[in-house]
Amino acid sequence: MALLAAPVAVACGFPSPAQDYYDGPIDLTDMLVDDRAATFIVRASGHSMTGAGISDGDELLVDRSKHPQHGDVIVAVLDGELTVKRLELTPAGVVLRSENSEHPDIIVPELSDLQVWGVAMYCIHHLR
Repeated sequence: MALLAAPVAVACGFPSPAQDYYDGPIDLTDMLVDDRAATFIVRASGHSMTGAGISDGDELLVDRSKHPQHGDVIVAVLDGELTVKRLELTPAGVVLRSENSEHPDIIVPELSDLQVWGVAMYCIHHLR
């Protein structure tokens, strides 16, 4: 079976027998990484981001060279603790938003030490 190396749309319904397939080499780094030196993988732990499609055990491809923007999913260090949350910039300050109503959002106190480690660009979701 040939593997796809370029992003090709694949129907989730009835497959088309006329579909063209690429059967050359695959390099996910070329496809997914903008800055090799600034990109790393972390494994998600917990269920606070399930609404963003991030499940416990998924790997996140994180780029430290990206400037975090409102709405980005980020890896942050808050007072020495790593967390993955959606960044919300409000007039009142920074909120680290959970994507699961069972988990509280984190309203970052003004005197807290918050560092954004990087912006999550892709989630590798396990199917097996």
